[in-house]
Amino acid sequence: MARHFKLTADGGSRGNPGPAGYGAVVTESGKIVAELFDVIGIATNNVAEYSGLLAGLSHINKLDAQATVEVAMDSKLVVEQMSGRWQIKHADMRDLAKQCRDAHPASLVTYSWIPRDENSHADRLANKALDGGSAHKPAPVIQQNFLTDRLRSAEIPTFIYFVRHGETVLTPARKFSGTGSLDPELMQEGLDQADLVAEECAKLGAEILIASPLNRTRQTAEAISRATGLEIIFDKAWYELSFGSWDGKAIEEVREEEPDNYQAWINSSSYAPPGGGESYDEASIRIEEALEKLVAEYPGKKIIVVTHNGIVKTAAKLAVGGPSDAVFHMDATPCSISSISIWPSDGLRALRSFNERGHLR
Repeated sequence: MARHFKLTADGGSRGNPGPAGYGAVVTESGKIVAELFDVIGIATNNVAEYSGLLAGLSHINKLDAQATVEVAMDSKLVVEQMSGRWQIKHADMRDLAKQCRDAHPASLVTYSWIPRDENSHADRLANKALDGGSAHKPAPVIQQNFLTDRLRSAEIPTFIYFVRHGETVLTPARKFSGTGSLDPELMQEGLDQADLVAEECAKLGAEILIASPLNRTRQTAEAISRATGLEIIFDKAWYELSFGSWDGKAIEEVREEEPDNYQAWINSSSYAPPGGGESYDEASIRIEEALEKLVAEYPGKKIIVVTHNGIVKTAAKLAVGGPSDAVFHMDATPCSISSISIWPSDGLRALRSFNERGHLR
């Protein structure tokens, strides 16, 4: 009778690209069968994560070539691509996925996503490898058939232009405006701003237009759609953060009414406002997945994403690998444009611009 294994895998790059390593944990009936980890040289996070998966599947195949395997990883990109739900349009990424499928019969393997804190064992092993631990080398390391300099000089990155929506009645007073029931529409000033940013967007040569479905982003995206001829794809992944019971209140009002809660919020990106709010750390996980999905589905394309201040700041922080509290030190003003580029083959990111607003003058 064939055996059944569970595999958790992770990988990391210190620099993206930079020194990289992977970790993988194989268990059977709740008992650890193998802890696998190694360094793979200079690589990116995506390559390191695929390396951990390859190591684990190769090891399991040696134990039992007919075993069924449950794979759990915190990389949305790897899970969705290996499950066949996300297309793999880039040749280098297709090669990585093929090596993993060849390591163990694909029909015997299932994939699921888990939060990062549930993958801590594999993460610790990846860091152990990077910190110089003695590595168990159960499988060939994925061969990288691309170099960073080639990526920057020849590969066409995915360009993402983030447009914050225009002004609403809450914007001038800097009131919290999340995903609550208020869902304000644009004021006339905001509609005028939307028309101006739409004119600028028409010059970008974008091929895809995506928007948060809230009223203010929908109206801004409609102006851009008229100017560009692009159809709007609405996606809740680009919603603003939820500010819970603070929605609609001014910053000064919250500071006076709930000084301790307000101080906790500005002190830590992990704090969620009361009443079902979302922390910046939680939003960061959501936007990380949304960015990975964009690049997987639209490699080398130019994309406009109409979204919100908190989301633009979070995307910029992720692009530069900034600290979690970096979001408190940025501000994307209404109908500004910010842009990042992401190289599809390895996920390398670069912040191109932030809060451009010359088109509004």
